[in-house]
Amino acid sequence: MASSMSLLSEEQLLCPICLDVFARPVSTPCGHNFCMACLTAYWKDKPVCRCPICKETFETRPDLKVNTFISELVLQFVSLKVTDAHIWSSDQQQAGCGGAALCDICTDTKQKAVKSCLECLSSYCDVHLEPHHRAAGLKRHTLVDPLTSLEDRICKEHTRLLILFCRIDKVLLCDVCASSRHVDHDVVPVQRAHREMRALLGEAEDRAQQMIQERQQKVRVMKESVKQSEKETKDVIANSVQDLTALVSEIQRSQTELVKVMEEKQKAAEEETDGFISSVEQEIAKLQTTRVKLEELKQIEDQFNFLQSFPNSSLLPHTMDLSTFSFNSHVHHIEKSLRKSVSQLRMLLSKMNAEIKQLSDGTDASSSAMLRYVQQYEQDVVLDPATAHPLLVISGDRKQVRYAMGSGWSEYQILDPKMFTEHLAVLGHRSFSSSKFYFEVFVGEKTEWCLGVAAASIPRRGPLFRNPHSGLWVLWFLVNKFESFGVPNVPVHLGKVEKVGVFVDYDRGQVSFYDVQTATLIHSFTECFFTEELYPYFNPCDNEYGSNLDPMIIVPVSRSSGTE
Repeated sequence: MASSMSLLSEEQLLCPICLDVFARPVSTPCGHNFCMACLTAYWKDKPVCRCPICKETFETRPDLKVNTFISELVLQFVSLKVTDAHIWSSDQQQAGCGGAALCDICTDTKQKAVKSCLECLSSYCDVHLEPHHRAAGLKRHTLVDPLTSLEDRICKEHTRLLILFCRIDKVLLCDVCASSRHVDHDVVPVQRAHREMRALLGEAEDRAQQMIQERQQKVRVMKESVKQSEKETKDVIANSVQDLTALVSEIQRSQTELVKVMEEKQKAAEEETDGFISSVEQEIAKLQTTRVKLEELKQIEDQFNFLQSFPNSSLLPHTMDLSTFSFNSHVHHIEKSLRKSVSQLRMLLSKMNAEIKQLSDGTDASSSAMLRYVQQYEQDVVLDPATAHPLLVISGDRKQVRYAMGSGWSEYQILDPKMFTEHLAVLGHRSFSSSKFYFEVFVGEKTEWCLGVAAASIPRRGPLFRNPHSGLWVLWFLVNKFESFGVPNVPVHLGKVEKVGVFVDYDRGQVSFYDVQTATLIHSFTECFFTEELYPYFNPCDNEYGSNLDPMIIVPVSRSSGTE
């Protein structure tokens, strides 16, 4: 076999398009050979099919079939090339370290193997290898340097060498697998896949390092901002106290209130920043762990072990957008107001107290920053019609749900066991069981609705009882107040909203609701204990509290809302 293949060179088995060893070779009517995927891509969207080499035109598109003769040549060539290219370097290292392959035929003292047969899946010493040099049938077998784990390199189904890699299914293939179950898949030689994935690994490693440096820099900047803000706050407090203590008791009362509010504001800013820094440091730890894992993966020299160990999911963990958070000092305009108040005395005292109260109760830039932070975890949520109550109407794009007043239905219409039968509810199509996710819903002028998330095991038949163990983390809006579904008749927020943002941090056990227009927090469920998948939950409710036929609409995030 070696003598017959020595007349071939690698250049003779290269595809003229991708310049790599043929993968599922096909031949054109003019006699030229290409990878099936390469030629198919070359002819895609072209009105006339021409040979890429000689430019001969074909009136009808040729029906491409794998050239089995060339495919066999490639297989044999790659098999003979295995040892020279050190594809089995991992096993050879084991042999050099005391894990040498032994003859599978020796019955007494096992002798060291000199060759392994890819057809027999056995290793042989000099004595027991002799039939492979003498018998005509055995001469056609493929012999390589001794291997300690032959089975790992051979297709279990077809007992042929694994020389191809499917980019779609991320699996190693033999030529028979590629020609049967992976005909329309993107299949490339193992060597090419190894080169491409190592390059991808290198890029991910560089990006991880860059992200670590960016976050370390952000942490340094935030710590410096907090330190500077603390100094400015102390200076303003000292100046304000000095001015206010010279005034009468009414000014002293304003002074006390000012110090209290500013210290609370500073504390809140520090706590918010500490939480952000903690999240960033956690991301740094995750990225450092990821970098270590990437480095460990990168150290795997054996192409097969490398490809089998290569993760199917994203190489990098999900991280936050650092630009969505910055430290905002709040002391400068207060100091300016104080100086005016001291010079104008009683006329400005009332204004000063009003501003202090506004600082304590009002919404500032930190709320907008928090909304921008959670919005970066937006997910594309669509409704699952199979779960919808029969009196609900789902739009064609599965983004809207409304109550259909007057629609008649009976229990005999219920076909899907996932369907709600009493609650006018519908679930999102996709579930979540880790990490963070966010979506926004336009409720407009509706007089009643329920919105939030539900556990996968929530009952679909019969009533849902309002208690903290109902499996619902939902806000119920009634005319002008909000209640938690699990705690009846206890308002958690007053007023109306037009657009609601729902943010879930599964790992921390938190569900938060935001008024997107004003960038304010409506309510949060904290310290929740999630044990199963969560689904977005929508209930447009009926007309008990006035006309309520408008739909609930899942809308894309507009990050200008509430952030101006």
